[in-house]
Amino acid sequence: MSYVQPPAVVESMVAMGTKKAHLGRGQLVLRGTLGGMFLGVATTLALTASVQTGVPMVGALLFPVGFVMVLLLGFEMVTGSFAVVPLAVLERRATAVEMLRAFWWVIVGHLIGGLLYGALFAAVVTQMWTTPEAPVAQALVDLAVHKTLDYQPLGAAGIVLVLIKAVLANWLVGTGVVMGLTSTSTGGKIAAMWLPVMTFFALGLEHGVVNFFVIPGAMLVGAPIGLGDWWLWNQIPALVGNFIGALTLVALAMRVAHRPLVAPASGAAPAAPTPGSVAPPAIEASPVGEASPVGEASPVGEASPVGEASPVGEASPVGEASPAPATVEAGVR
Repeated sequence: MSYVQPPAVVESMVAMGTKKAHLGRGQLVLRGTLGGMFLGVATTLALTASVQTGVPMVGALLFPVGFVMVLLLGFEMVTGSFAVVPLAVLERRATAVEMLRAFWWVIVGHLIGGLLYGALFAAVVTQMWTTPEAPVAQALVDLAVHKTLDYQPLGAAGIVLVLIKAVLANWLVGTGVVMGLTSTSTGGKIAAMWLPVMTFFALGLEHGVVNFFVIPGAMLVGAPIGLGDWWLWNQIPALVGNFIGALTLVALAMRVAHRPLVAPASGAAPAAPTPGSVAPPAIEASPVGEASPVGEASPVGEASPVGEASPVGEASPVGEASPAPATVEAGVR
């Protein structure tokens, strides 16, 4: 069967986190760039479907396409790294410095990818900025405004709201990364990853990697959003919330729930047998009449072969004298 049991999934999470922590800087940036671009493609696909059908749930059903591409091709999402690299640190297979280094360079890649795909998509959707009122362009602007300026009237509570939505978002997205490890078949991985990622997008939660495209892309087609609005009212609290959600609700939760039991210490007393279990074989003892090691007992009631001298206390064969009971053999001390 292609299903992988949860304890084995945890081991795969540790191995994945270890690998990510030790990637070179250039690989991290390149993989992060492509990962950000693929999620940008998925977002524009979802927006296009929502505009064309008037049913946002259709967009949510399609969004996981980009997520699946990123995971199957081995590209990077820092939000996925949030769920696995900390486990490598806890298992002493990577250091905290290596973890932070990996996070930083992947985020740099996401920024490059989001800006690059945002510029390319803005040019296409507005026909080289000649039709900025195009329906999909306006949908992107509305989404970006909702993710930034709509939080401003709430003040500090708005930032907390972004943080909470980001925690929930990466609980689901991080779970999507983990569920991709629950199968050894490509079809099984795709089906498993699709479920939580579709749910995240349908609920309108805050995902830092997606926002690296959505907000600057909307700014390029005329959204009234400044750099401060982008980073203060969304990007920074979204990334922080994504890290908290993946660390606590995915990485630590999986580790605690499915960590293998520790083997009993050497010399510990064996556990009492449970009903229906087979008891271990008894230690073999020395026969009566032969010196037994200290602390071991001799078996009682064993018969001697016919014609051989009997142990102490048993009758001797006819015609032979019984040995004098002058010395007590070492069977009982």
